[in-house]
Amino acid sequence: MDFTLSPEIESLRLRVRAFVEEHVLPLEADPANFADHENIPEDRLELVRAKAKKAGLWAPQSPKEFGGMGLPIVAWAAIYEEAARSIFGPLAIHCMAPDDGNMNLLAKTGTPAQKEKWLRPIVDGKVRSAFVMTEPAPGSGSDPGMMLTRAEKKGDRYIVRGRKWFITGADGAAHFILIARTSNDARNGLTAFLYHKDQPGWKILRRIPIMGPEEHGGHCELEFDGLEIPAENVLMKEGDGLRVTQIRLGPARLTHCMRWLGFAKRCMEIAQDYVGRREGFGIKLADRESVQIKLGEVAHQIEIGRLLTMHAAWKLDQGERARKEVSMAKVQVADTLHNAADVAIQVNGARGYSKDTILEWVYRYARSARLVDGASEVHKMVLARFMREEGRDFWKWG
Repeated sequence: MDFTLSPEIESLRLRVRAFVEEHVLPLEADPANFADHENIPEDRLELVRAKAKKAGLWAPQSPKEFGGMGLPIVAWAAIYEEAARSIFGPLAIHCMAPDDGNMNLLAKTGTPAQKEKWLRPIVDGKVRSAFVMTEPAPGSGSDPGMMLTRAEKKGDRYIVRGRKWFITGADGAAHFILIARTSNDARNGLTAFLYHKDQPGWKILRRIPIMGPEEHGGHCELEFDGLEIPAENVLMKEGDGLRVTQIRLGPARLTHCMRWLGFAKRCMEIAQDYVGRREGFGIKLADRESVQIKLGEVAHQIEIGRLLTMHAAWKLDQGERARKEVSMAKVQVADTLHNAADVAIQVNGARGYSKDTILEWVYRYARSARLVDGASEVHKMVLARFMREEGRDFWKWG
């Protein structure tokens, strides 16, 4: 592939860069712009989102007919990375998880009626959404085949019973995409459903405390005790639940990488600025070889992650599943984000450990990167399986 961005995508990238510089980065400087769970309060978020809409920088992943930008995935890679120069940037232009992945999924798999009812309000920013799949042990985690939540069909409705947890954004979400078991078939035993928060038969048991910081809506434990979902709210067809998860999670894992690269670059920006000013024992930190090696290693790893992410994005745009390419990017970028935050804190010293910068926020956020959407170990197992099956062709070109 040619890694040169088209003039149109490059222009958008620069517009996002300028927007974040002018409208989003200043929000981080004011402690009042951090709510109890260490994210931007929704009323203040709405103000900057209105500016993004006016600037034509809204919902890059969503179809134009629903109010999005309708961009290819390669463009997402460039734009999401720029947006994530600020920890509030992806939220500002509406490309943050879990809405990001849910909008992409609904655009690809929903019927026209489902898109109008369930997708459009999310794209508009009028409601938030959640993807409901993970369960407490011994239920499904990285292995969807272990799912215990069941949806029993009765007439033209499905009755759902079971429990889910670590459901990102559930507190305050209005639209939910639920994966539940409808048969014991190994490949076709899961089904995806759409439901609204006001439907009876389910509840949020708790908002699970985490290391933080948190996305809006936290990470919640849910209980289903008779939720009734009409057949018209099945996404795709009964038995297609595993396919739905694959359609959603492949691009969603990669969009995590796009945002994490922006966060990692921001860490290096803060580190570079500090070491260029700070002196000790008669020399600037930037002139110390030990500091140069630390920063150079992170720069190296960020660029590897960018190339892996862009390659996977390109393959997805070609209509391929890019499973091994996405797994490679996920492992690389998750490790890189954590290392970038760690190194930046180290060279900033006590300043980095304090809340005077966003480094400690990114450091805590980064620890989840090796867990969400498949632990790093699972992705390495995926790569080993591909290598076993493909042999020397694992490294083929094209």
